Amino acid sequence: MSHQLKDDELHGKQGEHDAPGGGWQSVQATETHFLREKVPFKGNSLMLKINQPDGGFECPSCAWPNPKKPGPLEFCENGAKAVAWEATAARTTPEFFAQHSVSELLAWSDHALEKQGRLTHPMRYNPTTDKYDPIDWETAYREIGERIQTYDPTRVELYTSGRTSNEAAFLWQLYGRMIGTHNFPDCSNMCHETTTVALPQSIGVGKATTVLEDFEHADCIFLFGQNAGTNSPRMMGLLHEARLRGAEVITFNPLRERALVKFANPQTPKDMLTNHGVPISSQYHQLRIGGDIAAIQGICKYLIATDDNARDNGGKRVIDHDFIHMHTDGFEAFAEHCRQLPWERIERHSGLTRAAISEAAEAWIRAERVICCWGMGITQHMRGGDNIHQILNLLLMGGHIGRRGAGACPVRGHSNVQGDRTVGIFHKSGKTFLSKLDELFGIECRREHGHDVALCCEAILRDEVDAFLGMGGNFFRAIADQARVCAHVEKIPLTVQIATKLNRSHLIHGQAAYLLPALARTEKDVQAGVEQTITIEDGMCNVQGSKGALEPASQHLRSEIAIVAGLARATLAPNPKVDWAWLAEDYARIRDKIEASQPETFYDFNQRLAADGVFHLDIAARDRVWNTDSGKAHFLFPQDHLTEDESEPGDAHFQLLSIRGHDQYNTTIYSYDDRYRDIYGTRMVLMMNPRDIEKHGFEAGNKVTLSALSDDGIERTVSGFKIIAYDLPENCLGAYYPEVNDLIPVANRDTGSNTLAAKSIPVNVTLMSTEQIEADTGLLATG
Repeated sequence: MSHQLKDDELHGKQGEHDAPGGGWQSVQATETHFLREKVPFKGNSLMLKINQPDGGFECPSCAWPNPKKPGPLEFCENGAKAVAWEATAARTTPEFFAQHSVSELLAWSDHALEKQGRLTHPMRYNPTTDKYDPIDWETAYREIGERIQTYDPTRVELYTSGRTSNEAAFLWQLYGRMIGTHNFPDCSNMCHETTTVALPQSIGVGKATTVLEDFEHADCIFLFGQNAGTNSPRMMGLLHEARLRGAEVITFNPLRERALVKFANPQTPKDMLTNHGVPISSQYHQLRIGGDIAAIQGICKYLIATDDNARDNGGKRVIDHDFIHMHTDGFEAFAEHCRQLPWERIERHSGLTRAAISEAAEAWIRAERVICCWGMGITQHMRGGDNIHQILNLLLMGGHIGRRGAGACPVRGHSNVQGDRTVGIFHKSGKTFLSKLDELFGIECRREHGHDVALCCEAILRDEVDAFLGMGGNFFRAIADQARVCAHVEKIPLTVQIATKLNRSHLIHGQAAYLLPALARTEKDVQAGVEQTITIEDGMCNVQGSKGALEPASQHLRSEIAIVAGLARATLAPNPKVDWAWLAEDYARIRDKIEASQPETFYDFNQRLAADGVFHLDIAARDRVWNTDSGKAHFLFPQDHLTEDESEPGDAHFQLLSIRGHDQYNTTIYSYDDRYRDIYGTRMVLMMNPRDIEKHGFEAGNKVTLSALSDDGIERTVSGFKIIAYDLPENCLGAYYPEVNDLIPVANRDTGSNTLAAKSIPVNVTLMSTEQIEADTGLLATG
């Protein structure tokens, strides 16, 4: 069993005798959360319906796909937590809002706010009392619609959470385009937008080239910047199976994550009997923060040198030159670049030894089929796109795209973050899609590009936003530069939040503010007397149906689709080609419109959904069709740098990695414990290498202030963090998101995609005085 360590004891070491990820502790955690939400029986019965193809509902947590034949218990610990949090017996009623002002609630922790339970009634902010008052739906629609009609549409922002269904997202973007806006910030802009931009530059498509079955045939799986045990735990079952059949798993991560070291599969009897688990990573490389480009190019350098030697001496070539000749361009330039890189420079920038990098390369050589997976440890850097290009180079060198057991696997976050983009949530939609919308609905979509999350934040800072409408999520808690941006929100004339539970973004509001409560995915959605099915697209391009099982938390809730339709009727002039009420009565009608707008992608949408409950979208690169300008895949690489951020090895400051705790999903904090990292009862910790603690004159347990380094002259600090000794590279720090987001300038983002650079924040650390400690209780996620 895990136990609470002292501050100076090494956390995160994940040694031989430490508990594995998963196992009985995972089962215990699941039941604990059902009990905390007072739904032990209802919660457990729901888990029999989660991720089931025949009338079940899709997990509201991550986007990991389901197998073709799901087992009876097709869920993980974190999926169970998400269901418990959603199915809670607690309710946030008008009586609650009558008792608490917005100013008072702002002082509550994020955990405490959401812990109040499900929203039950539509609410409108009352500036006289500083409280939310109940309002009926039709009045809310009318008032919001009348206000939006008066605004410049280019100053209207429509945000979308990855929880939103395909049907709701399609109507949401249609509503926005009919208003006249082109501003569609969405949660992808804060996580995998880098993938969406960089992948097409390499291979012509911005999605995974793998399917789940590929993991059953892979010989070697590389994991870059992805903590599957916490962020996509069902992935651990496949890694567990891969290791048992002899495949290698090569992990690159500054932190030793428990489940990636050793994992006991809760659905494997042997593991549950022994609770010993299976070693997952055959190699675990703790590279420096920002060292991925150097590490991957070091692997490529080793492979090229080995291949050159084989060529010169008549040996077996290790690079697939036939594939490269037929399907790619740019290889020779990339190969020469790698040949010229000095090993000393690679080691210094990666934080790894030549021997360690060579060991990883040898695993690649031994494998016939390689999969590369990555997460936000790759995407959330200022040169995150360069990171992804190097991963693709590694795959292309072996012809590891377009065949069974191999490919590129970006591990997406929220359950429908990919689907929302596919159906049209995009601030830079293409002419073909927009022209089709014009034709179908008799409108004229704005062609110029609009705002993503970063550009939306900058518009708020310039006081150039008249209305912010959020479809789910917790926008103002998830963004960079929180304090600066949020200080300007009160100047926005209108904010509207569509949500299931109270969160901080509902308290950071405009001059007029509305809170509209929506059905959750676990709940029955009945329209015109018929239970409706929504769809989502998982991270491997499978579109599947989802039907809720619970009665709604309140009779006053409405579906996201019904809310969009109500807002549209109140905002827009009648249009003979868009009958919003008719569309909202039967979601199959919306799917017909999605098909009509993208017939090549969604052909026979309803028919395919009815036949099997799921279908796979065609991905050209799986068939080695490259939708690039040249018709070939590209070897791309930066010639002038080896680090994905502005900081160089040896800089005097630290590099801070923002991470998610094990009892956390995005900005939702289920508890203050992170048992996978030996941290309990708090999130206000700063993880620091013991040698750095000693070198800089600190002691474990010291309370410190973090100060961001930036070129804009703006002071950004967060305080109240306790130093704990942690197993991570020197000059590297770790702390929880979103507690440290205020340290990130909104301008610190990937150069190609605008994704915030949250995985490498340059900071200085200073001791807090006794007076500061007494006055400062830290950020509000902990309370």
